Amino acid sequence: MTGWLGVAACLWVLAAVGVSMLPMRWQYLPGSVLLVAGIVLAGLLARALGPLAALAAALAIASMFRRPLVALARRLAGRA
Repeated sequence: MTGWLGVAACLWVLAAVGVSMLPMRWQYLPGSVLLVAGIVLAGLLARALGPLAALAAALAIASMFRRPLVALARRLAGRA
């Protein structure tokens, strides 16, 4: 099970890097899809490899999407 999961994680990273090269106005939809897919992937990694692998995946996701996540947190807190 971990073989295809490793391939999926590598493909997710390549897709995220590819989306980051797009102009900002084209990044919203694929970036949102990648964020949700990354969370699902981190859950699958936690189930297959344990919490340490999930933590590493979550930190990678948070690192790649730090600005959108901060903007979302501000919006949810009521500070625009």
